[in-house]
Amino acid sequence: MNPIKRVTVVSTGTVRIRPEHVETNGTPLLWWLNTSRRWTDPLPINVYVIEHDRGLVLFDTGQDRRSVTDPGYFPGGPAGHVYRRLATFDVPAGATLTDRLREQGYDIADVRVAVLSHLHQDHIGGLRELPRSARILVHAAELAEVDKRFAVFAGLLREHIHVPGVSFTAVTPQRVDDPAIAPFTHAHDVMGDGSLLLLPTPGHTPGSMSLLLRGAGMPPMLFVGDVTYDVRRLAADRVPGVGDAAGLHEVTGRVNALAARYPSMPILAAHDPAAAGLLARALAEHGTIPV
Repeated sequence: MNPIKRVTVVSTGTVRIRPEHVETNGTPLLWWLNTSRRWTDPLPINVYVIEHDRGLVLFDTGQDRRSVTDPGYFPGGPAGHVYRRLATFDVPAGATLTDRLREQGYDIADVRVAVLSHLHQDHIGGLRELPRSARILVHAAELAEVDKRFAVFAGLLREHIHVPGVSFTAVTPQRVDDPAIAPFTHAHDVMGDGSLLLLPTPGHTPGSMSLLLRGAGMPPMLFVGDVTYDVRRLAADRVPGVGDAAGLHEVTGRVNALAARYPSMPILAAHDPAAAGLLARALAEHGTIPV
């Protein structure tokens, strides 16, 4: 029996970033961050919603609308300069996580688990909206970065992560004997039934994680956060310009090897404009779970 009843994607607004952010050209980050004159087209800020027998599971929580309405949301000084150069957001009224879930027929109070691929602002924006009963899963290595001295320059906004009343469950994937997920050797079983496995995919950040969804009668799905910004670049091993390049290449190789085992598996990134179509097509081809 498949415990997954429905999978969908919502978007809490859009973000524009530098082309060198999407795909490195070998230029050091600080150079392109300060010299690039171009922005990408608006990219979605995707949140993946999984209806499980035991409650709603989210992969990431999107961007906080206060980031475009509150002048004090971002830091000032040199750190503020970095954030202004790095990204520009559009989060219209009605695009909060609560609003987007309601449009899909869900109440945010029914969220049981929220998995954070990593702790950058456009993945943690819905933390304040989640019910206090929700388990919020984040890699232990990612949490360890938050309180480091210069964390703000690594994209970690401490005051928006350590939200009053919000507690995290630190996850460290353990070695598993499951050849079906090779070349990955470590995983964390989110619901205890094998349907949702967290895989370590460091590179963009030290504690980045991806989520592998498996269910009878449906294709496997891999939610990869910011491992890539679109599947074409992923397949060509063209990695983002933020993070550890060597780590990103290594993880990209693992993801592509897993994808080769499961040709029907959609790879669903946080900012890929094609992701919604990839998900809809995968589900339609199997015809078992509504979008």
